[in-house]
Amino acid sequence: MATPDTPTPPTASVPAAADGDRTSRGLTLLFAIAGGTAVANLYWAQPLLDFIGRDLHTSTTLAGWLVTATQLGYAAGALLLVPLGDVLDRRRFIPGMMLCAALALIACALAPSIGSLLVAVTLLGLTTVSGQLLTPLAGDLADDTNRGRVVGTVVSGLLIGILTSRTLSGLLADAAGWRAIYFDAAAVSAAFALLLHRTIPPLVPKARLSYPQLLLSVWHVIRQERAVRWTLFLGATAFGVFTMFWTALTFLLSAEPFSYPVSVIGLFGLIGLAGALAAQRAGRLHDRGLSMPATGWGWAAIVVSFVVAAFAGRSVAGIIVAVLLLDIAVQGVNILNQTRLFALAPGARSRLNTAFVTCNFLGGAAGSAAASVLWSGGGWTAVSLTGAGLGCVALLAWGLGRRRPLLNKRRA
Repeated sequence: MATPDTPTPPTASVPAAADGDRTSRGLTLLFAIAGGTAVANLYWAQPLLDFIGRDLHTSTTLAGWLVTATQLGYAAGALLLVPLGDVLDRRRFIPGMMLCAALALIACALAPSIGSLLVAVTLLGLTTVSGQLLTPLAGDLADDTNRGRVVGTVVSGLLIGILTSRTLSGLLADAAGWRAIYFDAAAVSAAFALLLHRTIPPLVPKARLSYPQLLLSVWHVIRQERAVRWTLFLGATAFGVFTMFWTALTFLLSAEPFSYPVSVIGLFGLIGLAGALAAQRAGRLHDRGLSMPATGWGWAAIVVSFVVAAFAGRSVAGIIVAVLLLDIAVQGVNILNQTRLFALAPGARSRLNTAFVTCNFLGGAAGSAAASVLWSGGGWTAVSLTGAGLGCVALLAWGLGRRRPLLNKRRA
């Protein structure tokens, strides 16, 4: 069984560049902000489901599928496009994907019906994968002693983008309508494409493979590494309960007794922002060799957050506590999972990230779909109990994996 110190040799690779930290605080911050603005594209619609449904004369339940469609498109993009980061010039590839996302955003803004908007957001999900290309790039540029910190910073940027997107979309939709969000996001995506093309350092591709071989090598790493399979399960479950919670929260806050407008619903994203800033420290825990125990504590916190949510269905204060605890826990677990994966096979980080992101967003799509079903069947209580139950399953899986060591003691 492979460990982080015994990389898997699944492919014919170009020799890696000599080790050394080629990052700077400025470049790391740029990657974090650019990745955050990219991944925000997936969530502009989440606090606006009722608002968009009324504007396009459709039900909130059907509008809820906008989140699912975007995430399915993103999972497909992660599977089909992110592996190319190991074989293409990322200085051109990443800006090119951001320009494609800008075009998809314009299509969203111009969509005349819910059907056309569903198609447009699916294409948006497919093309907005630049954040997942920047994360392994940051891991490649950092050295072994700082990789957890650098990756943690970039991933925190992605998570902050997810959370602030809800706040920004709510405020902007209240002032100028939901279509203005997509027009503005298209302009931002195009601007970052130009900036990244000028700042990403030149790198030799890490592998020379045909496209079919590249995709097959993703499966090879998953099949050969039990540590990868275990981490993918934990990651997909975490993102599934996270998306289920936030999708259902929109339904909860739109309904009685709250009946909040979209601008107020979006402000709840700022609560999670505090959690994202706190979870940024998780990468440092990996660098200190505390990745495994910290993951267990994160899952325990996820379970507690859903228990709090179950008793807080009519209490704004209780919901705020649940949001804060859930976001700190999920984001910390996400950073730890991703950093452990990058340590397993340095020559295949984009492909490992492909597996990670694809599984995460399949889990996220399942979570958003489950939120609609659970809300219709049992309301907030059903959502909260399901989240707590899934958290217990993941905590059990973590415990079993902990008893059968997946990583060597130095990393675990």
